[in-house]
Amino acid sequence: MRLAAGRLRPRDPVLRTHALGLELASPLVLAAGFDKEAAHVDDLLALGFGGVEVGTITAQAQPGNPRPRLFRLPADRALVNRMGFNNAGAAAAAARLARRAAKTRRRSGILGVNIGKTKVAEAQDAAADYGASARALAPYADYLVLNVSSPNTPGLRDLQAVDRLRPLVASVREAAAAAGRAELPLLVKIAPDLADDDVDAVADLALELGLAGIIATNTTIGRDGLRTPAAEVERVGAGGLSGPPLADRSLAVLRRLRTRVGDRVTLVSAGGVGSAADVLERVRAGAAIVQVYTAFVYGGPRWPSRCNRELARLVREAGAPSIDALVGTAASSRRPPERAAPAQGTELRRGG
Repeated sequence: MRLAAGRLRPRDPVLRTHALGLELASPLVLAAGFDKEAAHVDDLLALGFGGVEVGTITAQAQPGNPRPRLFRLPADRALVNRMGFNNAGAAAAAARLARRAAKTRRRSGILGVNIGKTKVAEAQDAAADYGASARALAPYADYLVLNVSSPNTPGLRDLQAVDRLRPLVASVREAAAAAGRAELPLLVKIAPDLADDDVDAVADLALELGLAGIIATNTTIGRDGLRTPAAEVERVGAGGLSGPPLADRSLAVLRRLRTRVGDRVTLVSAGGVGSAADVLERVRAGAAIVQVYTAFVYGGPRWPSRCNRELARLVREAGAPSIDALVGTAASSRRPPERAAPAQGTELRRGG
């Protein structure tokens, strides 16, 4: 499959993207959650993604939540998941990535590694837990992501509060340095359900600590504006909602972050991206990298290649020499946003 699918790789020079000190053939990256075990990186890259983010991986193996735990809402082209970080643990993923590194001669895309808290780890042990994952996985990552925003691990979103996030960053940085990757780009992934004040606080912390980037956003616990009948939504139950219903809030968070950090922190947009036009809108709003998940699930294996072709056409129509030149061009003309109500869900204040 990889040999045939290799024809789908992005090759148009107008899509070449520079972010996090890396070069990507396209800004289109597969978000974490699809390849949880880092088992299919090269097959996925061959479909046309500029990068693949694996995980979420935890320090210890865990089975995740009971099945069924992933649901489609076709009327909304959306998904609801409550997977619960099911994975075989950081040591198993590291062994798999080590084997890949030993046999991969030519790089065909970037690899992000997304790490989260083991469910059984107590809150006071979270920093050590993230550090253990970072120590095992940093040698194989092009960038590392602290996932503190999944709604499916109890207490995880509390770690977005800045006083709890700061020690996580310190622990992961120390672990990466111990693994010989002191300069590894470190990002944090936040929820769309954060209140605007908390989005600002995370942005300020990213500047203070010199984080390489922020991924905005994870799935939402909100259920507003769905076309799916309420009875069906109730039957599906709890979990993180992804897809088009998330688009407005995800874009609003991105714009707010861009206003706050400018180009001093790399912004990665995720949530509700379903077309090349959506990708370009996120780039113009300030995202150097745009991640997808739900659109790929609905669109199938040729969706990334189709999206890249359309995106290249849109970039040329905009008269830009490359998509890099369009990053933040819409945000630069915007006034700072007014305080807006957060999306439905739990508001996290400074100090948790």
